[in-house]
Order: sequence, then C-alpha cells, then structure tokens
Amino acid sequence: MTAGRESEHGHGHGHGHGVSPDADRRLLGGALVLILAYMTGEVVIGVIAGSLALMSDAAHMLTDAFAIALALVAMRIAARPPKGGYTYGLRRAEILSAQLNGLTLMLLAAFFVFEGVQRLLSPPDVDGQLVFWTSLAGIAVNVAATWLISKANRSSLNVEGAFQHILNDLYAFVSTAIAGLLVWTAGFARADAIASLVVAALMLKAGYGLLRDAGRVLMEAAPTGIDPSELGTRLARRPCVEEVHDLHVWEVSSGYPALSAHVLVDSKGDCHAVRRDLQQLLRSSYGITHTTLEVDHVDEAAPERGEHGHCEDPHGPRHVAGAEPHWHAGSSPCDH
Repeated sequence: MTAGRESEHGHGHGHGHGVSPDADRRLLGGALVLILAYMTGEVVIGVIAGSLALMSDAAHMLTDAFAIALALVAMRIAARPPKGGYTYGLRRAEILSAQLNGLTLMLLAAFFVFEGVQRLLSPPDVDGQLVFWTSLAGIAVNVAATWLISKANRSSLNVEGAFQHILNDLYAFVSTAIAGLLVWTAGFARADAIASLVVAALMLKAGYGLLRDAGRVLMEAAPTGIDPSELGTRLARRPCVEEVHDLHVWEVSSGYPALSAHVLVDSKGDCHAVRRDLQQLLRSSYGITHTTLEVDHVDEAAPERGEHGHCEDPHGPRHVAGAEPHWHAGSSPCDH
C-alpha cells in the first residue's frame, strides 16, 4: 500500500501576531514619510555644519527610505498568487529585498570608515551646536519610525531588514548627538569622525546579519533552530516507521518552512495513519505545516527502483528506526 506524495498544507503562515499585510504597508508607509521629511533637512544642515557624522546619518536615512520603499514593493510582489512556473508565487522577492538592504549597509559602512579615518587624521571645523540639536531632532524622528515598524510583521526578513536600518540609524543619531556635544562644549573636533566610525560599525553588523539570514533562505538551508539530523532521527523513532530518507527541510521564504521526505513503514503499518502521525509531530514540535511525505511499506517497493528498492538516488543520510517505540494500547498507527 502506498500513500504516494500525500501532503498537508496549512495556510496560516502569514502574520501569526495578528497584523494584516495592509496594516504592515500602512506602518511602513508612515515611517517612510517621516524619514524622507527629516532627511531632506538634515542634508542641508549637514553641509552647513560641515559634519561628516550628520552626512553619514543622512546617507543612512537615504538607505532607510530605500529599504522601506523596497520592502513595500517586495510585499506587493510577494502577495501575488502562484502563477505559471512560479508554483510558490513570488515570496522570495522579500528575501532578495533583504539581501539588497544588507549589501547597501555594508557598502555605505565601508565608505564612512574611509572618510572617518581621513577626518581623524585631519579633522575639519565642525559646528558642534548645530550637529547636537539636529541629532536630537533625528532621535525623535527615528524613535517614531522605529515604533511604527516594530508594530509590523518582523518575522518577515523583508520587514526586519527595514527595521534594522531604522534601529541602527537611531543608535547612530545618539552617537552623533554625543559627538556634537563634545565638539560644542569641549572643542574636541575628532569626535565627529569617531561618531561616523561608530555609525559604520553598526551598519556593518546589521548588514552582515541580513546577508547571512537571507543567504540561508536562498541556499535552502534548514530554518534556524531546526536540526535536520535530530528531526530525521525523531521521525524514524515513531511507531511503525522503519526508515526515513530523502529528508529535506528548508524555508520558501521567512516564516514559511517546508519539508519533504520518503518514509518506509513496516509491513503491518497503516501508511495513512503514519503520515498523519508524522505531520502532527512536525506541526506541533517544529511549526512545519507544509509537508510532502511519500509513505511506502518497506516490503512493497519494486527492486528495479534502486539498491534499496526504494530510491534510485537517495539524498542525505538514512534515518533508521532504533529501539522499539512505546505507545498506548489502541493508539498505534500500526493498527489497521
């Protein structure tokens, strides 16, 4: 008996915290308006004050605006239903957006490291008072923008990318305000360059994190927190399961884990009951609701299908049942 490629697809993978996609777009749109309005004024003041720290903050805010706009576009694209050859839809548009956000942060950080070092060696005149008061206004704007985006669905790498941009800009404005105060009150001109290096370090950290996480999704690595070896062993120990192989677990997009596997059941097992049991385990213990399980009796596969009689080219390790499992009387999936 074969339960070939039977699958269960749950569709509650969107906003587990109760925020709708429309609400996400409104929150990001509000943050975008705040940032664009402030950034315009900051560029003018940064030129007047001769402050690299303010100009680096303004450039960071430009990437913030770009990140949010990109996130909004990616959300629109990702929401399109599956069509044609894109059987999962365009969900990974948000992952590409997150990667681009991470890359822009890294490139800008490299630029401000270079400029900051130059200014440490030869510090220019900076209007510290103007830098200080402008930075305080920037802190207020970024607090408001950070609060708006924090209310959106941050389980999405796309939204998280925009959030990291804004949050790092908030930290940057704090360091710039401190630098402006030091230049204003103590005449320490190099404080402005030091603040720009602090901003660059924060940008590098956030950019690397986004590139790493988005790269894992694009390379179809197992979701963070899920060990495929441990998962396969646990599946193989379920009642009536003899072996699990061709086990693959990946993320289609952030917050959208999926799994497929070939499961061999002993000759007395009920393939349908075993499949339901495994799907329940995956759902309750790992949060995986998108599963494709091929379930066969161990003695029914055609010999010509491969060395083991099941798969011509099995991928990954074989997880074989170990000790005899225990279950309550009358509840075993082996019962017909």
